[in-house]
Amino acid sequence: MKVLGVDTGTKQYPIYIDDSFSSLANAFEKAGLKGRKMCIVTDSNVALLYADKVKELLEGICSHISVCIFPAGENSKNLDTISDFYKFFAEAHLDRRSVLIALGGGVAGDMCGFGAATYMRGIPFVQIPTTLLSQVDSSVGGKTGVDFMGNKNMVGAFYQPEFVYINTDTLNTLPYKEVAAGLAESVKHGYIQDTDYLKFFMENKESIKALDPEAIAQVVYGSCRIKSYVVSKDEKESGLREILNFGHTFGHAVETLSDFNMLHGECVAVGMLAALYLSMKRGAVARKDIDEARELLEYFELPVCIEGFDADSIYARMFNDKKTKNGVINITALRRIGDAYTEKGCSEKEIKDAIKYITK
Repeated sequence: MKVLGVDTGTKQYPIYIDDSFSSLANAFEKAGLKGRKMCIVTDSNVALLYADKVKELLEGICSHISVCIFPAGENSKNLDTISDFYKFFAEAHLDRRSVLIALGGGVAGDMCGFGAATYMRGIPFVQIPTTLLSQVDSSVGGKTGVDFMGNKNMVGAFYQPEFVYINTDTLNTLPYKEVAAGLAESVKHGYIQDTDYLKFFMENKESIKALDPEAIAQVVYGSCRIKSYVVSKDEKESGLREILNFGHTFGHAVETLSDFNMLHGECVAVGMLAALYLSMKRGAVARKDIDEARELLEYFELPVCIEGFDADSIYARMFNDKKTKNGVINITALRRIGDAYTEKGCSEKEIKDAIKYITK
C-alpha cells in the first residue's frame, strides 16, 4: 500500500492506494470513524459488484450500515437525486456523526460529497473510487456537485473527505472505454505539471493500456501526487488549482452538447488538443508537441476530433463554464509542456480557431 497526504490548511487527510479492500476497515478506524452509523452511496452498476463486499468489511466496526442506490449514469447527477438521498438519509436516521461512503465513479463521488456537504449542514464522508477517472482525479480535492440545466457541475461545494481509499483491482471490472477516459485525465496531469510523468506515459503506453498492475499503480500514484500537491496549495481554485482545468473549458462544452453521451475523459481528451493548439498559436508549444499528444491519445483509443458540432455552438456553450468570469472565457493554456497557466485574454477568433482544430 502507498499513502499520500492532502493538506489544504483547513483539513488534512490521507489517500490510500492499494490493490484490494483488505485495509479498508483499518483506514476507517485510523480516521476515528469506528462505532458510527454509515451509509454507502453507490450506483446500480457498482452496487452489484462491490456494495456487499464493502458492507461486509465495515459491519464489524460501525453501529449500523445501509446502502443508498441510485440509477447509474450522468443523467442521475441532478438535484432530484440529491433530494432522494436526503429522504433516504432521514429515514435511516443518519445524524451529524454519521458517515457517508461514496462507492463508485465520479458521479457517485461528486453527488455523495455534495449530499455530505449539505445534509445537516455537513457530515463526514469517505471516497472509495472504483473507476480510473475517479481514482486519478475526481475523488481527490473536495470538489462536489451536480449538473444543473444541462450545465456540468454548476451546483456544488468544496467539501473534503475524511480520506480516499483506492483499490486499483476494481479497474479490472471496467470496460476499456472507461479506463481510457481516466487515462485522459492522467495524461493531462503530465502536460500541466510534470514532464517526467508525461514521459512515463510515452515510454510505457503498452503496459498502461494492458492494465499491468505495476504500471497502473504508478499512474494512480503519479496523478494523485500531482493532484494532492495542487489542491494543498489552492483548495478552492483561487489560483494554482485552475491549471487542473486544462482541456476542461472546451471539454465541458462538448460534453454538454453531446447530452453527456461522450464520457468526461473523452471530452477532456479533445479539449486538451484544442488547448494545445491555442498554446501553439501563441508560440508556447511546437507542432510536434500536438502531434505527440494526438498520437498518445489515439493509442489509448480516445477521440481526437468530434463530429456534429460547429465552432459557434461550442463557443457559445463555453460561456456557461464556471471558469468564465465577467463575460470572459478563461482558458488553461501552456507556457511550455509541464507549465500551465490561466489565460484571460483570448480573443473569440483564437478560441474558435482552436475549436475548429478539433471539429475537422
